[in-house]
Amino acid sequence: MNPTTHWSPSMGLEVPIVNAPMGGVAGGALAAAVSRAGGLGMIGMGSAATTSTLREQLGLLDGLDRPFGIGLIGWRVRDEPALLTTALEAGPALLSVSFGDDDSWIARAHAAGCTTAVQVADLDAASRAADAGIDVLVARGAEGGGHGKPKVATLALLAEILDRVGVPALAAGGIASARALAAVLAAGAAGAWIGTAFAACRESLLPDAARRAMIDAQATDTVVTRAFDVAFGYPWPADTPERLLRNAFTDEWDGREHAIDGAAREALRTAITRHDYRMAPVNAGQGVSEVTAVEPAAAVIDRLCGRQPSGG
Repeated sequence: MNPTTHWSPSMGLEVPIVNAPMGGVAGGALAAAVSRAGGLGMIGMGSAATTSTLREQLGLLDGLDRPFGIGLIGWRVRDEPALLTTALEAGPALLSVSFGDDDSWIARAHAAGCTTAVQVADLDAASRAADAGIDVLVARGAEGGGHGKPKVATLALLAEILDRVGVPALAAGGIASARALAAVLAAGAAGAWIGTAFAACRESLLPDAARRAMIDAQATDTVVTRAFDVAFGYPWPADTPERLLRNAFTDEWDGREHAIDGAAREALRTAITRHDYRMAPVNAGQGVSEVTAVEPAAAVIDRLCGRQPSGG
């Protein structure tokens, strides 16, 4: 039997699983695969998002007859407002805009018939989002991969929000196995917002070498750092670093971001071009040790639900 919650059937889902909208990883192909397998597939637009890239990834959803979602970054929407307009025109079932201070998008999304979500890292942020009219909170714990404020562990954050805020909450961070999914659902989560477990799927946008790096990694092989954001010149706030696989670049520059120079940036650009993940970045949360093979998204959902894989 599929796991379920009150929230998941209201969204037209067979299972309470949402793939996190990971920028540069969760494109249209992954979103479509997750939705067809009964979850909610999300297209993610990250630090380098453009309206044309969003349109390109939306084109991969042609023929999809299941709900899907889109995740945007607040400060990218501020800099390129057409991202929000394009996302709303696509008719997603769920729209998430996180890491921004402008809540006006919530009313626009509601007017377009979208359920709204935002990632939060503490109780204060959850309460503010609820007061602004958000429909579902994403309780993003410190274990999670990618960007976020590493303040509170997932279960502690989830419990605090469920006890004190009257809005459904999805659990995010470190959920990459059937046991972890069962734990957050038992705690009362409306569903799970899962990134790392889907990142190495064959439908993701990751290069094969990045998938191999994830497969080879253990939970202790991640680090929280601003080194890559500083090197790339991305305007992420200082209190919102990213969790990713530790490598030679983080060993050299984590905590010394102010000293990153032109030579270091050029070496990093070269590593990315060559898909050399001994230096190039790979976002991953502490659930990365559960990623042991490149498999289709449907097989990941089967595994998370404790079912026998449905095929390759």
